Amino acid sequence: MQLPKAHTELVKQLLGDEFPQWEKSFGEAPPVSIRVNPLKWKNNYPGTRIPWCETGYYLPSRPSFTMDPFFHAGYYYVQEASSMGIEQAMNQLVDLSKNVKVLDLCAAPGGKSTHLLSLITENSLLVSNEVIRSRANILVENLVKWGRDNFIVTNNDPEHIGELTEFFDVMLADAPCSGEGLFRRDHDAMKEWSAGAVELCTMRQRRIILDAWPALKENGFLIYSTCTFNEEENEKNIVWLKEKIKFESVELQFPADWGIVETKKNGIHGYRFFPHRLKGEGFFLTVLQKKEHSSSKPGKQKPVMNLLNNREKELVKNYVNDPARFDFFSFDGLVTLFRKTISSEMQTVCRRLNVVHAGLAIAELAKGLKAVHPLAVSTELNRRNFPEVELSKEDALKFLAREEVKLVGEKTGMTLVTFKGAPLGWLNALGNRANNLYPKEWRIRHL
Repeated sequence: MQLPKAHTELVKQLLGDEFPQWEKSFGEAPPVSIRVNPLKWKNNYPGTRIPWCETGYYLPSRPSFTMDPFFHAGYYYVQEASSMGIEQAMNQLVDLSKNVKVLDLCAAPGGKSTHLLSLITENSLLVSNEVIRSRANILVENLVKWGRDNFIVTNNDPEHIGELTEFFDVMLADAPCSGEGLFRRDHDAMKEWSAGAVELCTMRQRRIILDAWPALKENGFLIYSTCTFNEEENEKNIVWLKEKIKFESVELQFPADWGIVETKKNGIHGYRFFPHRLKGEGFFLTVLQKKEHSSSKPGKQKPVMNLLNNREKELVKNYVNDPARFDFFSFDGLVTLFRKTISSEMQTVCRRLNVVHAGLAIAELAKGLKAVHPLAVSTELNRRNFPEVELSKEDALKFLAREEVKLVGEKTGMTLVTFKGAPLGWLNALGNRANNLYPKEWRIRHL
């Protein structure tokens, strides 16, 4: 692999005598890793566990994830191992037995957001933001498949996020970067690299943090991460921010045999994942604890969502387990559920930000309250309320490709499709034939 010369010179300065080992690692195949969904995957996974992530596993080889129905059912997420290091920051910073409000500021495609959902309580709130609208749709897909309901996906500039003053206990900023740490698995990133791109990313990262900073509570934590090596986007960026905002750099603890390298620069603690020292790609992590109060900012507010009327609620309340835990709303043409414990906070976000998806959508209002896909893959689905059809792997893949699936026997109405017990979506059964209701934009395109 021919790495950019200017890039290798930067890494030589950074690593010194370790540079030959680092360079050699780029000739090795990148490890394959996944993180299982603890609310769906109940058995032990047959892989080697990633030391810094309780639910992360290395695989011996890369299977065809696209052809695995469990992948589409949200039973696991394919994620680079080093980036799972945020779990250690969350474990060491936050009492995860308590309810918290968390922001994933640059969230698409959703690896870290699904990870955060697995770490926080069901009565905590995750807001996952993505500034690029098309990428926000991918984020929705991955979060919906994960099966939780305590999240909101937004499509906002960080400046607008900052208007939600002192709202979040934790903010994760996995900032857009030059991607140096992913060169061996992403050759396009390597081709696009330049010193100018590094400078551009550095400026963008600073603006993102400064704009969103007011939304973090005083004494709250900002987890800043990149998948790049250079100091400009990492330690030097944080040193520069120290002149603009008030925070303390937080020290984390990692066992020495994990191979994670601690750096210190002008009082800033940073943590680096190098591919020659551990089984993962390049990654940088640091934590800032906010030590100032942000004044409230005025922001536009949209109308409050409408509560569902009693007649409509009665028709759908048994779609979920223990419906008394939820407020039922009509939102964007859908029956949408918010947990009562966080309903007020979720409504606040919906009033202030541009929301793409919120809570748990269970039915379409305009079509006789017909169940919708997020309900099918939700861990809150009341499966006793719907007939089910179990498919072979061949037929399950046809269903996921949105092809016709033939049913055996007479079935009518909304029918839950499963593979080895894992819910995949809905069929509208019409006797011995059925309409495939799997989301068109999520379908497998090539069987």
